[in-house]
Amino acid sequence: MTGLSRANEMSPLSPRANEVSRGVCTSAPAPKCRPLDSLRSLGVTMGSLRSLGVTMGSLRSLGVTMGSLRSLGVTMGSLRSLGVTAALLLCAATASAQKTHVLIITGLGGELKYSMAFMKTAATLADSARARWGVKDSSLIVLGEDPAMDPKHITGKSTKAEVEKAFLTLSKRVAPGDVVLVFLNGHGASEGPDSRVNLSGPDPTAADFNGWLSAFSKQAVVFVNAASGSGDFLQVLKAPGRVIVSATKTAIERNETIFAPPFVKGLTSGDADSDKDNRVSVLEAFDYAKKEVARVYETDKKLLTEHAQVTDTVFARTVAFGGTKPSEDPRVVALVSEQRALELQIAALRSRKATTDSTVYAAELEKLLLALAEKSAAVRAAGGKP
Repeated sequence: MTGLSRANEMSPLSPRANEVSRGVCTSAPAPKCRPLDSLRSLGVTMGSLRSLGVTMGSLRSLGVTMGSLRSLGVTMGSLRSLGVTAALLLCAATASAQKTHVLIITGLGGELKYSMAFMKTAATLADSARARWGVKDSSLIVLGEDPAMDPKHITGKSTKAEVEKAFLTLSKRVAPGDVVLVFLNGHGASEGPDSRVNLSGPDPTAADFNGWLSAFSKQAVVFVNAASGSGDFLQVLKAPGRVIVSATKTAIERNETIFAPPFVKGLTSGDADSDKDNRVSVLEAFDYAKKEVARVYETDKKLLTEHAQVTDTVFARTVAFGGTKPSEDPRVVALVSEQRALELQIAALRSRKATTDSTVYAAELEKLLLALAEKSAAVRAAGGKP
């Protein structure tokens, strides 16, 4: 993925429309916004809100603060042309207050080497969640095969009952617009809704996880199943406001996977930050891990037996982890806002490539990429990036 690939699609939004299009960054809060102007003055009706899946109740429960949409020239039509979903709109609206919540689950290893490998990856992710993303201990749950293996990190035994309890606990701590990351690793099997990962005692199925995730309809959910035989989880779990990642594609991909370590490394370090903006999107981490997996198989001269998948690449571009504290310089804030708006326009244009005339697509993409390059240079010159 190129450094410019996180952005998408042409839209009527003005370049300053970043407060809506900025997306989800889990540690660097967005600049504070002024209260939402009259929706009616924008031609926004209850019907148009419903068409996006947004209700006044959901907006009210979020305490929406977006900055003056009128000054940005934003209309419901321009939001639709971006492919903006209710989840994206609501997450963007609450970016300044969002928090990150992390649930890490490791299954039975079967052999000590697998148990240790699963736990090492989990510990790396947990440490980064605390140190890099600022996740509080109350919002970080790590369930493992044997808590005695790593009492520093493991907070409970990975059983179906404990997993259900963990989801219930987090559901009471989240607020609208927050980000919930669920990372699942171990040995699994693809069987449609009955797909599972092996835990102590009864194994929770994909259908079970789908039920537990239903409590997070107002949050941005990232669910990563790095286990073998994880492919069928995508179809069962995919839903608006969710990014689902699996290490494998088909039911026959049952060999041990190596996807988890590079995905976690990409997500928790700068290695996957292709556009060098100090944030790592889910899609950046996914692309990095997929390339690393292919490289390892090629180096070992083995046939590739795992093909990772991700749902909703547009949303996966906007959900990002890490980042630095945003500048308080109004000039930098404005430039970054414009940069984010251009990124979203590019991402949306790319999502429409298959249905856009090739000549029109190439011309629009070139124009947007040049504009983004100029804007990024302006941000750096203003001291907005290291």
